[in-house]
Amino acid sequence: MKLKILLITAFLFASLLAGCSGGRSINVYNWGDYIDEEVLALFEEETGIRVNYDTYASNEAMYTKLKSGGASYDIAIPSDYMIEKMIREGMLEKIDWGNVPNAKNTHNRFRSLSYDPADEYSVPYMWGTLGILYNTALVDEPVESWNILWTPAYEDRIFMYNSQRDSLAVSLLRLGYSINTQNIDELNAAVRELILQKPLVRAYAGDSIKDSMVGNEGALAVVYSGDAMYAIEDNSDLDYIVPIEGSNVFYDAIVIPKGAKNKADAEKFIDFLCRPDIAAMNTEYIGYSTTNEAALALIDPEIAEDPIYWPDDEVFNRCEPFHDLGDFIKEYDRAWTEVLAGW
Repeated sequence: MKLKILLITAFLFASLLAGCSGGRSINVYNWGDYIDEEVLALFEEETGIRVNYDTYASNEAMYTKLKSGGASYDIAIPSDYMIEKMIREGMLEKIDWGNVPNAKNTHNRFRSLSYDPADEYSVPYMWGTLGILYNTALVDEPVESWNILWTPAYEDRIFMYNSQRDSLAVSLLRLGYSINTQNIDELNAAVRELILQKPLVRAYAGDSIKDSMVGNEGALAVVYSGDAMYAIEDNSDLDYIVPIEGSNVFYDAIVIPKGAKNKADAEKFIDFLCRPDIAAMNTEYIGYSTTNEAALALIDPEIAEDPIYWPDDEVFNRCEPFHDLGDFIKEYDRAWTEVLAGW
């Protein structure tokens, strides 16, 4: 809160200097609840550039809208595998790094990642892991493996993500396979296991899972680390682990869609988000882990040093990101339809 007050005071003065921007604006497309709205206000105050802000619920929805050409955006914040796909299909602009000097604050762990190996098209934004959120008052046995999600004792008290890649990943990992497998036999084996698990599952859901766990409606749930941080803050009986078989580590990054009409101002916005004070505001609001090394020194040490927020190398190194599967994604579509049939 003190950080926000200081920033607002400073930027009120800056806004007087910025004056009229001549009607300049940028169109930003982002996940729901994935930026501190105060950040948008501060950017407008400092630069005089208005932010028109829209949200989406999935990478696929974002991709479809941009691919159709039905809307023009200057900024989007997709996930790793979708950025890989968009680069392959020529949907992104290369970033002029001379306009984004604050990109130097990116932690080395998040440079030259597989979805953008030459760091040409994207700037890392947030990251996290996929794991198991569990209620210590309802689960007596150690929670170490994905296997526990197939334990009959927890029937009707298990939440799974209503998400093709995430839930199939859990089953693939449990069987010892890659979350990016393109082996049809491995994928079919994962489907069979999820179908066997269905009688134990209370619901396939999304954002509501964390609130259900806070309300003690479930014993075990597959969640992202940021949602786990949120839930644990509101219910001290909850805890989170990344299973021993490994998991998904995801990266969301800032990109400029091809043909953006306000590229220079979009780069100004990216540079603003890369400022340590702004990145710190964002990560404390959102709950997911920042990719900005300089911001880590500004956030609450209880957060920065929490192994859920910043897992050690042993955990990090047994996780893998999702990749763009090309045409093989049709097999995942088919597999997921089989899992949900009759649900």
